[in-house]
Amino acid sequence: MKNARATHAEPTLDLPPGYTLAALREYGDAFAHGCKVAAEAGAGTLVWVRRYDLVEFAVVLEPAEPLTSARRAFFAGMNATADAIAVHCPPERDVAFVWPDTILFDGGLLGGARLGWPKDCREDQVPDWLVFGVILRAADMAHVEATAAAASVALLNEGFEMVETDAIIGSFARHLMTAFDQWNERGFDPVARNYLERLPKKEGERRGIDINGDLLVHKHGAKAPPERTSLVDALAKVAWYDPVHRAPKLA
Repeated sequence: MKNARATHAEPTLDLPPGYTLAALREYGDAFAHGCKVAAEAGAGTLVWVRRYDLVEFAVVLEPAEPLTSARRAFFAGMNATADAIAVHCPPERDVAFVWPDTILFDGGLLGGARLGWPKDCREDQVPDWLVFGVILRAADMAHVEATAAAASVALLNEGFEMVETDAIIGSFARHLMTAFDQWNERGFDPVARNYLERLPKKEGERRGIDINGDLLVHKHGAKAPPERTSLVDALAKVAWYDPVHRAPKLA
C-alpha cells in the first residue's frame, strides 16, 4: 500500500501527518461519502461524522496491487481499529472479531467495518482507491428502548471517557500507518496473524488468510483441502449493520 499523501489535518482531531480530515455533520454517512469523493480526494482522506452516539469514520486508501489481493487492506484496518480501542479501554477488557467485519467488546457487539472499491474495477486491475469505514457504538442511541440499551454494548457504558471516543480515531490513524509499514517491510503474514488472533479459537484448527483475502481453515490431521470462506461474499452481508438506523445492530 502507498503511504498517505502529506497534508495537514484540521485541529479538531489529533491526526498524524499524512491525513486530511473531512468532517461531516451528524446526519452524514462517512463510508458513503468516502466512496463518493475517494477518486478526487485521494489517499489519506479521513471522513469523520460528528456524532455523540457513534464513533464513525472512513479512510481513503490507494493500493499498489490488483483488487483481488488489495482487499487484504481490510485486515490492516480491522487490526488498527482493535488496537485503537484496546489502547483507550479499561484494563483487562477483550476486543475480538467475528469473521470478517464484526467487532466485539467483552463479547458484545460494539460495531464493525466495511470496505468499498470502484464498481467497474476488475479483479486483476489495481483499483484507484479503497475505502475502509468503521462504526462503533459510543453511547446509547435515542431510538433504543431501555431494555435493549441495557443489553447492548457502548463505549461510554464500558468505562470509557467522553474525550477518548474521539481519541480512538487518532489512534486508529497511527496504528493503520504502522500496519502498512509492517506489511511493506515484512509482508502480509504479520497482519494476518494479528487479525486471526482476535477470531474465536477452535481446538484442532489452523487458520490462514489466502492472497485474495478468503479465510482458510485447516483441520488437524485432515488430508482434504482447507475449508474456504469468501471475504467478498462475507463483506457483502455486513452482518453487524442495521441499515434502518445506520448503526451497529443491537445484540
